[in-house]
Amino acid sequence: MRRITRIATVGIASAALALSATACSGKKSSDTGSSSGSKEASVAIAYDIGGRGDQSFNDAAYAGLQQAEKDLKVKGAEAEPTDGEGEADKVQRLTELARTGNNPVIGVGFSYAPAIKKVAAKFPKTTFGIIDDTSVTGPNVANLVFNEEQGSYLAGVAAAKVSKTGTVGFIGGVEVPLIKKFEAGFIQGVKDTNPNTKVLSQYLTQPPNMDGFSKPDLGKAAAEGQLDKGADVVYAAAGLAGSGAIEATAAKGKWAIGVDSDQYNQAGLVKYKDHILTSVTKQVQLSVFDLIKSVQDGKPESGEVRYGLDKNGVGLADSNPEYKKMTEIITAVDKAKADIIAKKITVKTAP
Repeated sequence: MRRITRIATVGIASAALALSATACSGKKSSDTGSSSGSKEASVAIAYDIGGRGDQSFNDAAYAGLQQAEKDLKVKGAEAEPTDGEGEADKVQRLTELARTGNNPVIGVGFSYAPAIKKVAAKFPKTTFGIIDDTSVTGPNVANLVFNEEQGSYLAGVAAAKVSKTGTVGFIGGVEVPLIKKFEAGFIQGVKDTNPNTKVLSQYLTQPPNMDGFSKPDLGKAAAEGQLDKGADVVYAAAGLAGSGAIEATAAKGKWAIGVDSDQYNQAGLVKYKDHILTSVTKQVQLSVFDLIKSVQDGKPESGEVRYGLDKNGVGLADSNPEYKKMTEIITAVDKAKADIIAKKITVKTAP
């Protein structure tokens, strides 16, 4: 697998949590980007802020690429962001990935929308995927999106049920509409379960400052503040910064709720796993694999491809053995899931 660029290590916990890069060669083909039928079909993903090793969002996309390499026998290329980069950097990155013959080229995160809009038009035979965005459209663009608010609702149910202090916390990385969906679902799940439970909400940064997705020290400080105010469950939707929140929560012996990946099983968080009650999962891995497979099958996905509770595209992990013992919580979560799928509960997408 080719690793194109690397992101600088950020935050005091980043070095300890980052995964080592894996590199292998990949075939470069024509500028058309069409690799269907090639003996060495090449595919690529461009990572979001935080890069591979975030134990969360980007790592879920990487897992999809790994699965495609194994099951579909494709060659994978990876490209990482740099600190403080602008739109021109993303355009250059995607252009290079497409020009060298990768198909599909997948942008991990909504921040790639303006760049994909520009680059996709120049490479009409290449399929471009973008995760968590529907604003950019085109005949060769697949919008891979999720009902994050539904999974977060289930986390709210679990948090309200397990809390002993009656106070829980939500930490958002950057205050953007996507993360507001996580907040909205979580608060609604908490309040529907126990209206008396207090929810502390905090965002780490405001756009255009995206450090709230990449700096664990920010997540750690925010969690410590919420814990000091009585929270005994903290849910962070903050990418790599969320690892700092998990560290702080574990240090106080309280419950953390992870996001995107099943963070109980993340190698970089093994020291804190006993305090990761559950995680709101998004099948980013599946969405990446499905898009790559659709291209290889000659029927590339395009338009909105949505993953919700009804398709197990979002959910709540149960890896922690302690969580599995909490039958009352599991019963409440399962009922909430069934009610959402049956449309008895409509989950808000904004607080």
